[in-house]
Amino acid sequence: MDRRRFVGSVAGALLALPFAARAQQKVMPVIGVLSTASSSGPTPFMAAFRQGLSEAGYVEGQNLAIEYRWAEGHYDRLPALAADLVGRKVDVIMASSPPSALAAKGATSTIPIVFRGGSDPVGDGLVASLARPGGNLTGVFLVAGELTPKRLELLSELVPRARVIALLVNPNSSTAERIIRDVQEAARTKGLQLHVLKASSESEIDTAFASLVQRHAGALVVGADPFLSSRREQLVALASRHFVPSIYAWREFAASGGLISYGASLTAAHRLMGVYTGKILKGAKPADLPVQQLTIFELVVNLKTAKALGLTIPQSVLARADEVIQ
Repeated sequence: MDRRRFVGSVAGALLALPFAARAQQKVMPVIGVLSTASSSGPTPFMAAFRQGLSEAGYVEGQNLAIEYRWAEGHYDRLPALAADLVGRKVDVIMASSPPSALAAKGATSTIPIVFRGGSDPVGDGLVASLARPGGNLTGVFLVAGELTPKRLELLSELVPRARVIALLVNPNSSTAERIIRDVQEAARTKGLQLHVLKASSESEIDTAFASLVQRHAGALVVGADPFLSSRREQLVALASRHFVPSIYAWREFAASGGLISYGASLTAAHRLMGVYTGKILKGAKPADLPVQQLTIFELVVNLKTAKALGLTIPQSVLARADEVIQ
């Protein structure tokens, strides 16, 4: 081999080294988070999701990247946001609410999706069965709206003199009408008058509280809805300002100053979603991961808020409480 050919072959080999090294490096996986909330929304839930990921060995910024898409409470934005994540070819989509899950399913049949579903993922068309989901979706589901009549009963126990109670729902929720019917029946059974209030925007929440005061409602049941959950601080502040005893679906409301909450743990749901997402990144197929139901419900009472409202919490309620906030 002459000197010119030898130098050329060595130079070519050296130039190829960086490309070969890069080819051997594993590309960092990317998770797409599709949420109905705002970026300043319920951060404890995302913290729980990251905890679940860390249990599977994944840490954001170290060996994992997360792209967030926030619908800011506008459910009609979800399909476009889901399509954007699909276009970016993320490795897994985490759909943090039932509306997000439906939007993600409509956007892709190949990218794995880990969802938080409503009370009937099979009936909602998300999976073929709970034990063997089939397709590209799996996740967790919890009873939420079905507990609303029970929340009415608890609230009536706390405020027995209130004969007029309001129910706040998001009219854009697919379960709103069913929840209204169930709570109306529960109210009739207890001899209560029920006023149904609807809100799907921040300003409509303000309007709903003004209507609640005008109608002299003595207490309020807040529906278990992703948009309403994302407006937690606003709802708790308005209830405090108007001295309206209110019950909510999630512990985070009571921790933020709400009177009482009763429902499954969203924090536990998001942690489990993180664990499932980690398993999928390691090679598990969504079709083989059973959809899990959260069956433990938390009753949380805020005594400080009760005192501010001039309420004495019955011992029968305190005895059943899983957590009492002083």
